[in-house]
Amino acid sequence: MMRASVSGRAAPFLGFAGFGVFWGVWGACLPLLRANAGVGDARFGVALLLVGAGALPAMLLTGRLVDAVGLRVAGMLLALLGVAGVVLCAVSSGYVGLCAGILAVGAGSGATDVAINTLAATAEKRTGRPVVARSHAAFSATVAASSLGAGALAAATGSLLAAFTAAAVVVVALGTVVAAATRSITVRDGAAPDGDQAAAVQEAAGHRDEQADGAAVRREGGGRLPGRGMLLVVGGVGALAFAAENAFQTWAAVLLTDAFAASPALAAVAPAAFATTAALARLAGGPVMLRRPIATLVTAGLIATAGGVLTAFAPSLPLALAGVVAAALGTATLFPTLLSYGLRPVPDAFRGRATSAISTVAYLGFLAGPAYFGLLADAGGVQRAFLGVAALTGLLLAAVPVLPRLRRPEPITPRRTRPGARPSASSGP
Repeated sequence: MMRASVSGRAAPFLGFAGFGVFWGVWGACLPLLRANAGVGDARFGVALLLVGAGALPAMLLTGRLVDAVGLRVAGMLLALLGVAGVVLCAVSSGYVGLCAGILAVGAGSGATDVAINTLAATAEKRTGRPVVARSHAAFSATVAASSLGAGALAAATGSLLAAFTAAAVVVVALGTVVAAATRSITVRDGAAPDGDQAAAVQEAAGHRDEQADGAAVRREGGGRLPGRGMLLVVGGVGALAFAAENAFQTWAAVLLTDAFAASPALAAVAPAAFATTAALARLAGGPVMLRRPIATLVTAGLIATAGGVLTAFAPSLPLALAGVVAAALGTATLFPTLLSYGLRPVPDAFRGRATSAISTVAYLGFLAGPAYFGLLADAGGVQRAFLGVAALTGLLLAAVPVLPRLRRPEPITPRRTRPGARPSASSGP
């Protein structure tokens, strides 16, 4: 059981903060990374695809590791991700090294993503607090802050290694704290991660049933992930959310530059406003996202869709920026709400694998989003392409009513045999 402590209560937030520090530095230092490798845009773009190639298999496998070893894996993987950034700097002077380093970063990122989301979902279920939403808010805030810090450091030193070393110091330190705070707790523990006795009592009856199911599955060596169909649908809806969110985050500055002739400094306001709004929305909306998930998804989907339409038809820069902010307000709450809603009925013994299932499918939207938007922009221009993003959130709205019908978990059916009886030929894992 994890003792009540500041680090224990803060473990999910520290994990997401460390993850945000890494990706903030990554985004700010991509021009230096390209220059260090000495490659053009086309080859660099191909190399960046390896982030996804490394992340997807890691995301698929990490959930089982978390279920087997425990939540301390989250801190360990976070620390390794910080180190991977420094290793990338050391090997990226050639194209082969660049590709290998990016592949390793992708694998580390995918694994860390699943582990820290499992940690946050476990803490949320046992405490009844909106941990998932607020953890994602910590990620958004630290991405914005660390990108500014890394940009300033890179401008002062011109050193890729200095930026990623500074990131590694912070990320490894946070990972160490998370690992220490969670070292004695597994996803099957019945204790609340923050030592809150009232929350533990409130959850006790449900945890006893879940633990019994999980123990039976482990004794019999079988059992399948419950509610797999629901998890895949939640992941698919999450893919739409990720694709829309990524499109705004990636293309908002390009929109202001191309459609309204904004200066680089003014264009940078768009992604900064998006990230800031996302962080505030996740922080402030956490309690509602936890208590009224379906209503949150509908409201957020409507706001995001309206933001996309406004952005696509805005006649002036201020209105376009208002559309970006509205889209941030809507899209920011979609995936955290989906993840929390989808994982809540999952038994403790399967939460890591369930997180893998949802996150891996949702990540496909993150990967496909830029290509989808690029095709639309090539056909009709960057500004009109945001209508296609509004179509994604409109499709998400249409899918929301399906979720409550699928949410009841499938029964866990471990293999049991009567004393002296042979297992049937149809028994399977």
